[in-house]
Amino acid sequence: MRLSQMLFVTLREDPAEAEIPSHKLLLRAGYIRRIAGGVYAYLPLMWRVLQKVSQIVREEMNAAGAQECLLPQLQPAELWRESGRWDTYTKAEGIMFSLVDRQQREMGLGPTHEEVITTIARDMIRSYRQLPLNLYQIQTKFRDEIRPRFGLMRGREFIMKDAYSFDADEAGLKRQYDKMHTAYCNILKRCGLAFRAVDADSGAIGGSGSQEFMVLAEAGEDEVLYTEDGKYSANVEKAVSLPPDVEASPFTAYKKVDTPGTETIAKIAQLLKCSPTAIVKNVLYQAVFDSGRIALVLVSIRGDQDVNEVKLQNELTKLADQYGGKTLLSLTVPDAAAQEKWAAKPLPLGYIAPNLEDSYIKPPKPMPAGAIAVNPVAPKFLRLADKTAVDLKHFVTGSNEAGYHVVGANWGKEFELPKLVVDVRKAIAGDRALHDSTQTLKTARGIEIGHIFQLGTKYSQALGATYTNEQGEEKPLVMGCYGVGVSRLAQAAVEQSYDKDGIVWTAAIAPYQAIVVIPDIAKAEQVEAAEKLYAELNAAGIETLLDDRNERAGVKFKDAELIGIPYRVVTGRSLQQGKVEVVKRATKESQDVPLQDVVPTLTQWLSAAVNA
Repeated sequence: MRLSQMLFVTLREDPAEAEIPSHKLLLRAGYIRRIAGGVYAYLPLMWRVLQKVSQIVREEMNAAGAQECLLPQLQPAELWRESGRWDTYTKAEGIMFSLVDRQQREMGLGPTHEEVITTIARDMIRSYRQLPLNLYQIQTKFRDEIRPRFGLMRGREFIMKDAYSFDADEAGLKRQYDKMHTAYCNILKRCGLAFRAVDADSGAIGGSGSQEFMVLAEAGEDEVLYTEDGKYSANVEKAVSLPPDVEASPFTAYKKVDTPGTETIAKIAQLLKCSPTAIVKNVLYQAVFDSGRIALVLVSIRGDQDVNEVKLQNELTKLADQYGGKTLLSLTVPDAAAQEKWAAKPLPLGYIAPNLEDSYIKPPKPMPAGAIAVNPVAPKFLRLADKTAVDLKHFVTGSNEAGYHVVGANWGKEFELPKLVVDVRKAIAGDRALHDSTQTLKTARGIEIGHIFQLGTKYSQALGATYTNEQGEEKPLVMGCYGVGVSRLAQAAVEQSYDKDGIVWTAAIAPYQAIVVIPDIAKAEQVEAAEKLYAELNAAGIETLLDDRNERAGVKFKDAELIGIPYRVVTGRSLQQGKVEVVKRATKESQDVPLQDVVPTLTQWLSAAVNA
């Protein structure tokens, strides 16, 4: 391709909308163009990158035995109601674009396709003889992000590969899951990216287990905790660890003490000269379920630990049926406005005890005779204890009176231990690993570009997708699902590999592998040599750009570095010796190569780079 004929515009300054390096560079280098918040056009250079990533994904999926298809982006609400996810995706998470068509039918633009693919399986799979089956697509998805940002990292429209497997049993699912894990590792290795596969929370997709594939980068939105022995890695939302050892409480007798101005753990520990590990803090949350019911949740946890709200959400989702619902819509720390709606009196914030009285919750409003009082707020606190708080002795905690704490308290004596004991603490870097207490958790930032799930029978049971086994029994299909963000992967590659001058693409996914630059198009010998090399390189299968624009040499060199083409061939002063300058973009290493050796040299370099 000749740059003089390409839609090619570069920017010298960082666009105001861009926050992270990869977003700035893709805009500056003319790869993408913003159309609306979270909506971008893929320009010619970017489209070539996406095609290359897609082809690598396609080849690895096909090699794993998956079959490509294409599913509709427009999905009927009925399917999502069958699975129980319509309210979750349109109200709780609120990420689905939904609409009503001219016949008043509710529809959604697909953020994911579990319901559609399960419907197809329900209609077409009858026997165990049709199993195992794995179907995938590379498709545009739509998600109404609350705050779209970082370009293609978190957009409202993006390209994704999603695959769905169907098996007769859990053993079959495990085999499919392992195949997909291998395929994903191969995809990322072939793209030339440094990555880590980590245990992850399954979120609204559900299922018994999942892994995320993280491209390591400082600008990553996710925190990964791992051990250097390579035996453990997890997203911080899912991570587990051993908490620090407890330091004995200095108090042996139970009493109430004056502690003014100690609303924080640090302040109370300093005042009482005790370790935060000897304190029980009680954190109040407001949980709203899809039934409209509200639960006020009091979590008792060791003072030096923090609540992992994703883990807490998962625990509360398990309890949704107790509040007439199927799922959790939101979980927040109630602010003053929220408290005013349900609190009967001011809360002793910063001094709450595990036995905060239920009388703090307003009773239902009086109703006319014969009417039934309905209060969306549950009349009692839902009390949970994190495992870190259970074994504490003679601990310090709030007194339910502002300015006062109690010391020397014990479960089963001064306070009743909540019946629900859960693991909701947040693991952090520096914690000891569960599998080996001599290993400590390290931290890294990552960009999630892939996620694989063991779904089990969640969707097949909900939508009635069954098969007949060898004994003639009807059984639900056992499912897995596997996603790769194709457009996100492309930007993650930039976030992982750039320098002060621009993008540094790996050879496998660069839009072009080489660029031939004519420093001065007024010099016939430079043009002639460039045209010849351009034709020879392309004929040899090396995807090559020709910068034949009427621009200064400096501009061309800067643009070549900005767009990140792996190899630059310059028909400059060296032509007098029958040579051209060849520059490696990644290292800036430059050498003069005889004209006749350019094609074999680049062929060798590219082969080594792609197969590294």
